[in-house]
Amino acid sequence: MARPGHARSRPSLAEDEDEEAEDPVDAMISRTGCAAQHRELQECMAAQQDWRHCQPQVRAFGECMARRQRAEELRRESGSRQAHNSPARD
Repeated sequence: MARPGHARSRPSLAEDEDEEAEDPVDAMISRTGCAAQHRELQECMAAQQDWRHCQPQVRAFGECMARRQRAEELRRESGSRQAHNSPARD
């Protein structure tokens, strides 16, 4: 009988290559338009080894993500208003 935690098989070589292709978190950040700020923050944290020394980068990334969130909320509000105001079809 297999021990708990050993039920999964090792991923194939093709799956390993797919995982190396693009990290899902990196892909999500790229879609936000804030990848450059995120990269700068990562580079600072790698160099400084302490996020407290990277406050300008932390703020820049946070502001970029906040702008993205506000834009998305406005887009949703606009879409729901249009759907609410459109004439009903028979």
